[in-house]
Amino acid sequence: MGLDTFASHSPHDIELTDEDLHAFREANIELCGGIFSGNGNDGSFRGKVYVIMIADITGQSLFKGWIPPETVREIYAALMACDPHKDFRENDWYGCIPKDILELRKFFRVCSERNLGLLNSG
Repeated sequence: MGLDTFASHSPHDIELTDEDLHAFREANIELCGGIFSGNGNDGSFRGKVYVIMIADITGQSLFKGWIPPETVREIYAALMACDPHKDFRENDWYGCIPKDILELRKFFRVCSERNLGLLNSG
């Protein structure tokens, strides 16, 4: 089962403005894309690749249909507070590298600054 993660203003459908999309492109995010999701620069990524790492670092699960903006800001704060290299030495996040945390920080920063929540499907 896959898990695609999409930034959105709405809990019901993917809703992004042109300015939101521009902010994601400007952030130059490099995350793994899925069948339906992109690589971060379009406001989406393949959540399944990062779900365990995000849960371990932030205590939050991407396996929720809707993650509201306030929780997205908490996830961003936790990603910013972690030490990517130290956390990788202490955990086994198969298929991930320390740079992934830096890229997730970029994605969640844009979401936080633009008051976006996350829609997850899979």
